[in-house]
Amino acid sequence: MLERIDSPDDLKKLDVSDLPELAEEIRQEIIRVVSRTGGHLAPSLGAVEITIALHYVFDSPRDKIIWDVGHQSYAHKLLTGRRDRFETIRQAGGLAGFPRREESPHDAFNTGHSSTSISAALGMACARDFLGDDNHAIAVIGDGAMTGGLAFEGMNQAGHLKKNLMVVLNDNRMSISKNVGALSQYLTRLRSAPTFQRLESEVWDILGRVPAIGERTRTLASKALEGIRGVFVPGLFFEELGFKYFGPLDGHDVELLVEAFERLKLTEGPLLVHVITTKGKGYTHAEDDAPKFHGIGAFDKTTGSCTSKPSAISYTEAFGRTLATLAEDDERIVGITAAMPAGTGLSYLAKRCPDRFFDVGIAEQHAVTFAAGLASQGMKPFVVIYSTFLQRAYDQIIHDVCLQNLPVRFMIDRGGLVGDDGPTHHGVFDLTFLRAVPNLVVMSPKDENELASMVRTAAEHDDGPIAVRYPRGAGRGVQMDLEPPALHIGRAEILREGSDLSIIAIGSMVCVAEAAAEELAGVGIEASVVNARFAKPLDREVIVADARRTGRVLTLEENAAAGGFGAAVAELLQAEGVDDVVLRIAGIPDAFVTHGGCDVLLADCGLDVASIVRRGRILVKGANV
Repeated sequence: MLERIDSPDDLKKLDVSDLPELAEEIRQEIIRVVSRTGGHLAPSLGAVEITIALHYVFDSPRDKIIWDVGHQSYAHKLLTGRRDRFETIRQAGGLAGFPRREESPHDAFNTGHSSTSISAALGMACARDFLGDDNHAIAVIGDGAMTGGLAFEGMNQAGHLKKNLMVVLNDNRMSISKNVGALSQYLTRLRSAPTFQRLESEVWDILGRVPAIGERTRTLASKALEGIRGVFVPGLFFEELGFKYFGPLDGHDVELLVEAFERLKLTEGPLLVHVITTKGKGYTHAEDDAPKFHGIGAFDKTTGSCTSKPSAISYTEAFGRTLATLAEDDERIVGITAAMPAGTGLSYLAKRCPDRFFDVGIAEQHAVTFAAGLASQGMKPFVVIYSTFLQRAYDQIIHDVCLQNLPVRFMIDRGGLVGDDGPTHHGVFDLTFLRAVPNLVVMSPKDENELASMVRTAAEHDDGPIAVRYPRGAGRGVQMDLEPPALHIGRAEILREGSDLSIIAIGSMVCVAEAAAEELAGVGIEASVVNARFAKPLDREVIVADARRTGRVLTLEENAAAGGFGAAVAELLQAEGVDDVVLRIAGIPDAFVTHGGCDVLLADCGLDVASIVRRGRILVKGANV
């Protein structure tokens, strides 16, 4: 059946009774492809029937369907003309792993970060009304994304404006890990009260059919039902926000969903349709371990085991183990994550010191200010957030932490290019936006052992805020110290002496600098290599002396070149009156980097060893090399 569908129009040619079989075909195709390419398997498997029903009932792209985050959009891509390219998903030059407006007119809004769909859909609904159109705006949002404050801000205004808007709440009890918080508990209570929701729907329909007195009886019944609600449905949270609540519905009964959407698309005002699904539905391994299969690399379909294993521990694991060990000896250390205990390595702390582990849900802004409150009372909070998501809390970093000079420790995972997830997930702006903030120390390790030292440095640093950014994936396989020493704040290290060129690198680019220096030596160019360690404060003594000795400086960073580490070095040399040095900055260019393998992307950005060797030769010997 799937082979005959190249657009939602083809889908509508099927009988409703055929849709369950189509759902199974879509699941098998997603499993087949993702087992080869990697990707967001569990969320996409859980949303298959929702996707089919929405495209069967509504008229995309005229009707706007916004997939919050976009982890669950694989079935959407298969049904909207991209089936023949689905095997290229997340590969260089292939389909993106998230909705992209430039990829298809059916992708109404670019997504990748959570909790944006309701605000975007409301904006589209308002634009529709301004333009005199009558299309539908539908936001599909998970219960994890509903913990984000932006989702509530969108609902607050939507309930006030009373625009025609549908929010489909895909409730699978999970974000990446198991959901936490009061909203999760509230949804659990809603799931336990399906009898009332059926009662309300049936009474409403029956009374509406009574001649003459139908509408009046409905009004009286509505008032009576308000009293019954308090017994069956605790809270009335969504309806108090101005939404008509419908559900909970079985999110894997595609025929039921089609019937519900057909009826509800004629209903006026903001609607919230509560749909219960199973994350990883249809693939036993994903159902049993949804966090593992939320986003996974290539795997064996039969066993569910990953087909490639890293040769070294990851930076995330090195951080997590180090922090948990330090926390056992320091009762003031606490860890804070925004719905990613496993992804950030804080699961180690959660196991050893559960009373000092906090999962705040998808609420990065709250996480930072919460940490500021802890720090103000003498605790040692470690806020552990991916670089791309820390962008959401920039005001809190400045206003609530740095302005008060509070010793909050920011552990910034996924710093640099992250590969297949693409531009919404690359962490390439943090050195730029953090080094501009007063009072903040910013550092980045050359390997996993130096990261462990930086964790200790952060734990012992009580003089103000401090940030450590480190890359995704496996470390370099270096020997780990049993007791990693703390570093001197602002002190770099010289890894290689040279007289022709200074390569000053930070973080993941240090190994590239060392490899490039070795190749340059083979063509008669002696390059020094400086591991800066700190983007702020810079090691004035080492950097200035090395620059003056060689007269040529090449800075390396896996961060935006605009305003980043290289710019900081340029500012330092200018401030020190070092005017006779030729300086070149190698970093991420002023463009959003696409998705693909990290090796390919680094080469495209001129940050692989071959590119650095070429730049070094040009810098020393001129353009004719």
